[in-house]
Amino acid sequence: MQLLSLLIVLLAAASCSTYKLHLEANVGELFTYKIEPQLFNWTHQVISEQFRYRPSLQHYPDLPSWMRYMYSHEYHAGFLYGTPPGTAAGKSLNLDLVALNRQNYETRQIVISLFVAHKFITPNVVQMKIDNLNWVHLMDPGRVENLRNIFRKDLWPSSKEDLSVVFMESAINMGGRLPLRPQQREGVIVHVGSFAQFSPRLKELQEEVRPLYKLPSCTYKRTSVQKIFENVGFKLDWCAFKMVGIESPTEVLYHNNHASGRLKEHLKEHHQQQQQRSEDERWLGIPREDVPMRNYIDEFAFAFAIPGMILAVLVGILSAVLCFQHQKFFLHIDYPMSSTVQMVQCSDTSPMQPVTTLKSLKDPNFLLDNTSMRSQSPSNSLYQLDTGASGIYARPKPPPYNGGTLGRNGVDI
Repeated sequence: MQLLSLLIVLLAAASCSTYKLHLEANVGELFTYKIEPQLFNWTHQVISEQFRYRPSLQHYPDLPSWMRYMYSHEYHAGFLYGTPPGTAAGKSLNLDLVALNRQNYETRQIVISLFVAHKFITPNVVQMKIDNLNWVHLMDPGRVENLRNIFRKDLWPSSKEDLSVVFMESAINMGGRLPLRPQQREGVIVHVGSFAQFSPRLKELQEEVRPLYKLPSCTYKRTSVQKIFENVGFKLDWCAFKMVGIESPTEVLYHNNHASGRLKEHLKEHHQQQQQRSEDERWLGIPREDVPMRNYIDEFAFAFAIPGMILAVLVGILSAVLCFQHQKFFLHIDYPMSSTVQMVQCSDTSPMQPVTTLKSLKDPNFLLDNTSMRSQSPSNSLYQLDTGASGIYARPKPPPYNGGTLGRNGVDI
């Protein structure tokens, strides 16, 4: 059994080689480190995704809270990055970095010893979002230097001595959305800071983009310094361009990880003010018995009473309008007596002709037709329709013409 255990240990030692690497980071300044196969003495790469890496805090399963690891399929390498906080100043961290060769499943391990040097955190920070880059593109020292030169030479000349990148993160990890097309860049959030006062040109730029803060994104907006960024390959989202911090004296600068007594006094006072502000804004809980009880009966009554009253008022108004329109309709109906038509039955004296016609009393030809019917005309003085057995008379024949002439006044002569 002991021989088997010794054999396993020897095999593990033969397949896994370990050595120590020393690095250094500064408080409040972005730390980045690229993990490549050359770090493990692997030079030949058969497939593009041949190697995998797994970093962690020594004797722990994960990394420190301020550090992040991401693998880039574009560069086929892993990256460690993060900004050490002030609580990590003066401490050393040991990271276990295990690499796996997926072709032959060989594993190698190194230990990274990271010392966090003390540095005063820069109070004046410029925040921006670059839309045409991914987070891995700012791991290139050349791009970072181009970004710093824009501020040191054009926008913020007084920050030439101590301007540094204090924060960097992918826009997706900060709550942004993935682009619609995979070919588009995800965007990256970058903060640069310095102890120098903000230049007048930076202040004018902030006033220029201040109306855009209410918009979530405005890549279409162009500013007076647009060409300065585009000439070196940066396209900014001006809705995310902000300047935060305190106005530090221009002569108070940070040089070579040392600070003057005036700088210490100034930052100590600023730290005390922030601590006092945080204590004043601290939320204090209340006992459970002091929590007000919610009365659902009153809320339901209030929720149904107001709509019910409004509905009753609307129903009453609608009913009144309908009743008023109904009465108005009946009042405007008129029954003129002149339009009344009285119908009488005109019958013949002959017992063989029972069916007669109806005539109106107001018809001017009524009396004439009645007289002619009763005159000494032949018995067949009515037109008879040949409709078979039923004898239906439509109207009487006109009276016979007696001759004579009419005078000027219509009188027989």
